[in-house]
Amino acid sequence: MRPRVEVVAIDCLMVRLFDEIAESNMPWMLAAGARLREGFAGSLIDLVPSYTTVMVHYDLLALSPSQAREIIARAMTGLSPGVQASGRCHALPVWYDLSVGPELRLLSQRSGLPVPEVIRRHSEREYQVFALGFAPGFAFMGLVEEALAAPRLSTPRKQVAAGSVGIAERQTAAYPSVSPGGWNLIGRTPAKLFDREREGYSLMQPGDTVRFVPVSHAEFVSLGGDDTPLALPT
Repeated sequence: MRPRVEVVAIDCLMVRLFDEIAESNMPWMLAAGARLREGFAGSLIDLVPSYTTVMVHYDLLALSPSQAREIIARAMTGLSPGVQASGRCHALPVWYDLSVGPELRLLSQRSGLPVPEVIRRHSEREYQVFALGFAPGFAFMGLVEEALAAPRLSTPRKQVAAGSVGIAERQTAAYPSVSPGGWNLIGRTPAKLFDREREGYSLMQPGDTVRFVPVSHAEFVSLGGDDTPLALPT
């Protein structure tokens, strides 16, 4: 592995560790993030890890671009993967149903699997949280098995309900709030994914793992879930 540094802005550098997305990247990404936080210390404004990169936003009044590059070079020297199990494991209850997950039927048709088997396969795997983005509390997770992978909708929905669970390519995620979206929806979780009163705000953080647990309609409602059917385009 040879990390590369790319310029994002006058006070922002991107450290690229990998070129392809893989679950095995995460221990390296976590180790790189820890090293960079320690190296930049009080000069760090923000650190944004992703599937293959770590973006470093630093204080330009405290460091010059060349000094920032020197810190990155030192941080990456002798880098070794961290411990994979350092994150939390979350079990998210999900009501899988066509009324809130209309693309269940589409995924069934694409894969040749009956809908119950699509649900079983999606919920039996433990997913790695790779990055947060798109909206506060929105966690990009993977990797979904290839049989369930599906491209984003050609026309995104104008409104997706909070808690909606979806698939896009080999990624899966749950919408933390009402928003537009083009992922293939397969169910809904009652879990509160973003909370301003919670430390860190987001329920999930990069390095965490997630398992989706199928629940009945009654249990979903008892947990506070909103079972309002998804409004389909006319």
